[in-house]
Amino acid sequence: MTNDCLSPQVVVVDDDAALREALVFLLESVGWHVVAYDSAKSFLAALDEVTHPGCLILDIRMPLMSGLELQRTLNERNVQLPVIFLTGHADVTIAVQAMKFGARDFIEKPFKDQTLLDAVSQAVRHDLMRQKENATKSMLSERLSKLTLREMEVARLVVEGLPYKAIGMRLYISERTVQVHCQNLKSKLGINSAAELTQLLLQFNDAKDL
Repeated sequence: MTNDCLSPQVVVVDDDAALREALVFLLESVGWHVVAYDSAKSFLAALDEVTHPGCLILDIRMPLMSGLELQRTLNERNVQLPVIFLTGHADVTIAVQAMKFGARDFIEKPFKDQTLLDAVSQAVRHDLMRQKENATKSMLSERLSKLTLREMEVARLVVEGLPYKAIGMRLYISERTVQVHCQNLKSKLGINSAAELTQLLLQFNDAKDL
């Protein structure tokens, strides 16, 4: 696992120095790139530098700013790193709140090393998938943004399986004009057939639902 700018990174935020160091040692021992902070405030101060995909291991009870407060702040800033909460207290209410605000997992101390490692693997896998899907959505949006509103209307009707003549009647334009629009679609989108157009629009619609 390389430590380049695209490699997954596990962020640890815990005010307990001994536990923080133990977590870093455990995670690095299996190849993860790890960055650790001793408080929510110190993590937020460095947040602009956290650009890697990965996950956040967060102590739920910390002074000044708790783990839940940090989670809410991250949600407000649209930071989508998956959160794994650690707690030394069997607090069902806090667990429910954490999950409600989007936590990926909730692990009670003391925990087995493998339990945490499995949770980290799943969280990082989820984040990598999310980032890939976002990149796909962005790419498709960029390609479709080249189309005029009329070309987009024609594209949707082509996908419905309508022949050129029917599309022309639906849009009150000539069949020849529909053909011109279809040629423009192929040129702008880099496609050669209605089947490719259908696949592209389906991908885009799926991406919008993510």
